[in-house]
Amino acid sequence: QVQIVESGGGLVQPGGSLRLSCAASGFTLDYYAIGWFRQAPGKGREGVSCIGISDGSTYYPDSVKGRFTISRDNAKNTVYLIMNSLKPEDTAIYYCATSATFRGCLTRQYDYWGQGTQVTVSS
Repeated sequence: QVQIVESGGGLVQPGGSLRLSCAASGFTLDYYAIGWFRQAPGKGREGVSCIGISDGSTYYPDSVKGRFTISRDNAKNTVYLIMNSLKPEDTAIYYCATSATFRGCLTRQYDYWGQGTQVTVSS
């Protein structure tokens, strides 16, 4: 069965950290660009960290640059999103998605999505 599953979300205080995981089964993430996106209530889906297929290219929007890091663990067929210095405005459902090509976090390029994991930043 082909699927990707996000995990690692939860409730964290402002300034805290979380590590999200995107694990795949039934296919190999190595061959795909991977993106982490988020969607807050009443807002559109926003790409927050994306990584290319083989050269390690990454893209971060200004809203998370310096705070979020995306990385691959090919041996575990997993992609991680490390989020530091979290802010209340980072509260959203976070999704992992795959793309056959890498054009940063251009949402329409990503065509296979997980179910998401909730991240809530609140004191």
